[in-house]
Amino acid sequence: MASRFQILPFIAIAVLASLIHPCSSIEFHRKLSSWSDAGATWYGAANGTGSDGGACGYKGAVYTPPFSSMIAAGGPSLYKSGMGCGSCYQVKCSGNAACSSNPVTVVITDECPGGPCLNEPHFDLSGTAFGAMAKPGQADQLRGAGVLQIQFTRVQCNWAGAKLTFVVDAGSNPNYFAVLVQYQNGDGDLSAVELMQSGAGAAWAPMQHSWGAVWKFNAGSALQAPLSLRLTSSSGNKLVASNVIPASWNAGATYQSAVNY
Repeated sequence: MASRFQILPFIAIAVLASLIHPCSSIEFHRKLSSWSDAGATWYGAANGTGSDGGACGYKGAVYTPPFSSMIAAGGPSLYKSGMGCGSCYQVKCSGNAACSSNPVTVVITDECPGGPCLNEPHFDLSGTAFGAMAKPGQADQLRGAGVLQIQFTRVQCNWAGAKLTFVVDAGSNPNYFAVLVQYQNGDGDLSAVELMQSGAGAAWAPMQHSWGAVWKFNAGSALQAPLSLRLTSSSGNKLVASNVIPASWNAGATYQSAVNY
């Protein structure tokens, strides 16, 4: 938890999207083209990841690709009580002499619950991400600016080279299943997760949001694996990871899906 605080290719994609689903295209374009004002600070080491894992539960994944320390702790309207975990934003600054005005992409992995983060919206960036907004050689100068006024826009996540990953919570047992979901492309965040067991009469059952990027399911009896998971993103897009949790699953184990958004 935070302690304080290319144009042609895009046009081609947008046109194709509008032919397939006009409304979706409009919303997609809006998210990628509109900029809003926000405040920004940074926390942790100057060239670090902010916190050690953060309130979304990604743990050591924040250090390594694809996150690569380009993370942010979001104020309440960005963290959304954990429902904003995994969402991607571009941020940039122009009001300081050290600002490059070039956007960089960050992902919400943590919560910033107080201080300047209550002056919404607010990004408490890792030192690495904050410095990435600077002109070459001026990262330290920018980090000395204090609370910085920035511009931000919601963007689609694209975790090239990374597979949609499910980390089974260490407290899971034959009757109780909890899982952290990470590296989902597209919206990045989830509005719902459902689970389907194996066997006769198997049906989708809703999981409950537990905390951060973790979802849980109290079966009340022994779970019949393999288990399939159906994700719903914040814009309503669904994806099914069939039998992604094997029959011989273990608490604390990590499983990857062959599909992603």
